Amino acid sequence: MYRVKKLVIGLMIILLTLLVACQSTDGQDKKVETITLVEVTHSIFYAPQYVSKNLGFFTEENIEIEWVNGNGGDKTMTALLADQADIILVGAEAGLYVTARSQSTDISAFAQLTQTDGSFLVARHPITPFTWEQLKGKTLLGQRRGGMPQMVSEYVQKQNQIIPHQDVALIQNIDYKNLSSAFVAGTGDFVQLFEPMASKIEAQGYGKIVASFGTESGHLPYTCYLTKKSKQDPELLKRFTRAIQKGQSWVKTHSATEIASVIQEDFPDISKENLIQVVDRYKKQASYAEDTIIDEEEYQRMLTIMKEANELPKVIPYDLYINTTYAEEVKQELKQE
Repeated sequence: MYRVKKLVIGLMIILLTLLVACQSTDGQDKKVETITLVEVTHSIFYAPQYVSKNLGFFTEENIEIEWVNGNGGDKTMTALLADQADIILVGAEAGLYVTARSQSTDISAFAQLTQTDGSFLVARHPITPFTWEQLKGKTLLGQRRGGMPQMVSEYVQKQNQIIPHQDVALIQNIDYKNLSSAFVAGTGDFVQLFEPMASKIEAQGYGKIVASFGTESGHLPYTCYLTKKSKQDPELLKRFTRAIQKGQSWVKTHSATEIASVIQEDFPDISKENLIQVVDRYKKQASYAEDTIIDEEEYQRMLTIMKEANELPKVIPYDLYINTTYAEEVKQELKQE
């Protein structure tokens, strides 16, 4: 009888030990890690990211995001360099500039969110049909020098036999947030705007969208997630990449109306109708990347655009700046699920 009791007690101790071990492991699995993410601006252009947030894809990966609006490429890049951000969402050219102009190769682009330019050409008056030839002799309110939107604009102009600054006058000294109001006030014949401002101006009768810079310029690693190689946590970055990929896949298979419903809370000042219109426009021109892999051919096209704009300090090899390890692993794993 004593032996039986001893055996039972022994088995109970073993079971209790296993239970505690399982609970400990489970607790580790559920440990939530916080990432400070600085985005260059808050935009519908980044819809898959907000889908990942609102549908719980970050939560599924035990990640909590601390969201910060960088209010511009320079400030966003500075946040990463100063260790005020773990990850930044910014134009891929921003990290390339840092790498090209310094001795450091610490910056790495590891995932892509958008794959086309997101701006549109808005004319003061409806033009049917529109041809790029109609820019000649006119004034265009453009984006800041050195930024990808402006470089894409000049690239598209050249592709259509327009010589920037010669055939068309470019105004580039107006702050990004004031471009639409300057145009409404009467400055310029054309303006290069992102959504939702382009659609708002059209709806208010102050202009008409006549062309898409994204459609004209083709696919690029337009907006990417950057981090420091020296600060990387591979396992955490892979989970972050998986959450973004889930958002991209969801956006690909759902309608503009469904997407708008999910991200509406992030854009309370934009009407549901306008939100649907903007998302639909971006979906139709394939601005939202279908996966997080930064394609080498698209990277080379970006370098070409920068070179033609005389803004490429030097050529940075793809493998030195781009890391597709997490994106490729995540895509393969999700495919097998």
